[in-house]
Amino acid sequence: MSVKLHSAEIAGVDATIIDVEVDLSPGLHLFTIVGLADKAVDESRERISAAIKNFGARPPHKRNNRIVVSLAPADLKKEGPAFDLPIALAYLLASHQTEFSPEGKLFLGELALDGTLRRVKGTLAMAQIAERAGFKELYVPLGNGAEAALAHGIAIYEAKTLKDIIYHLEGKELLEAHPPTELPHIASAHRFDFADIRGQETAKRGLEIAAAGGHNIALVGPPGTGKTLLSRALPSILPPLSREEAIEVTKIHSISGHLSGDTIVTERPFRSPHHTASHVALVGGGTFPRPGEITLAHRGVLFLDEFPEFERRVIEALRQPLEDGMVSVSRARGSINFPAHIILVAAMNPCPCGNAGSARKECTCAPAQLERYQRKLSGPIIDRIDMWLDVPEVDHQKLASTTPTGETSSTIRTRVEHARNIQKARFTGTPIITNSEMDAKALQAMAPLAPNVSKMLEHAARTMDLSARAYHRIIKISRTIADLANSPSIEEEHILEALQYRPRRQG
Repeated sequence: MSVKLHSAEIAGVDATIIDVEVDLSPGLHLFTIVGLADKAVDESRERISAAIKNFGARPPHKRNNRIVVSLAPADLKKEGPAFDLPIALAYLLASHQTEFSPEGKLFLGELALDGTLRRVKGTLAMAQIAERAGFKELYVPLGNGAEAALAHGIAIYEAKTLKDIIYHLEGKELLEAHPPTELPHIASAHRFDFADIRGQETAKRGLEIAAAGGHNIALVGPPGTGKTLLSRALPSILPPLSREEAIEVTKIHSISGHLSGDTIVTERPFRSPHHTASHVALVGGGTFPRPGEITLAHRGVLFLDEFPEFERRVIEALRQPLEDGMVSVSRARGSINFPAHIILVAAMNPCPCGNAGSARKECTCAPAQLERYQRKLSGPIIDRIDMWLDVPEVDHQKLASTTPTGETSSTIRTRVEHARNIQKARFTGTPIITNSEMDAKALQAMAPLAPNVSKMLEHAARTMDLSARAYHRIIKISRTIADLANSPSIEEEHILEALQYRPRRQG
């Protein structure tokens, strides 16, 4: 007898429906799984046999039966233990040890040897594909329900054991559907506040602009001037995630195994990989491509401290995400696109010894060392970073002060949220969220320049020898500065402020 149930498999940051077919026929004992199954799937035979035995049913190895499990489509690689539950249920149906209709139902879950269900990764992505495919019910292990219930168009049933699901399907002991998950309103509690940072007003202003428009930024200064502190304070002025963004970020972190319990991501990500991180760790990939640090920072901040110390290959890999907001990982079987709309914060010293430009210490670097250090960053990478900020040494008198100086993060965040709301209204009906995401066509339609402003920018572009990319980025930054000033049009002072954030050395 042949039985078919349905499950799902992660593919990139989305999922695909998998048909779980079990055929039971008399003959010499055989229990095999076909359909490009990896080791974790192949080992499910032992987990399933033990779980069924401990449930009290007749396990597959107790009779002379040929059991063939097919996971279709057969040309898609299957990985992970999420198929344990549907395979077990399909076997019990095929062997007439339970009776229920699998129509409109999708099953996910790893089985422990005693029949307990263990949580699986990527539940939200699989719930979304089940909803889009027209399934009415989704069965998941205890602890995955809140995440799966972010998909509101499908009934989510959360169970602790295989027995609980079978009794529910047979109508003996019904489970209650998990209520739809709404994002909790959690008051932001950030460790770092802009009011606690002494001096560095120019850098604070640059970070405010970067937060308002989603612009990439580089902080350049001697060691100990506050570059890392400024970077870690940036999330405190970012607006909260919208529902759509929170679902997107939660799905990515679930697929990567970074969710604990039934946590829903409500804070913007802040990722800070070490400069020894590998290319795959940053970009993503592997035998079964998984998101890297760039994608884990999606809709948040990617902080790269000691930026020139990263491998050249790693730095150059930032070209596509900084330009297109995505990472494309290509393998022999095809390519997968990972989202990567990030605010890059790159922190670096001005030279190997760190004292170039210091008023207190003398730079000891030889000219050849300086040249090699500067060559670590290519022109295309320099061009893709919107704003370059100097972070100079702070006067000791300011450091000794115990009185908070400057505005609080809460005050700055209010202005940032206002600017983001202006952008939200501007980009209604488009996939664009922030000014930094505008392409040349969108710039022409949504950030036009008055004749006098355009003429001034053209003159500055010729004088500074700006590339076409840098020219357009100046307009994007100017539009953000105008939004912060609540100005409906880009004025000359907005262009002038944007120009001062370009690097002195052009690539």
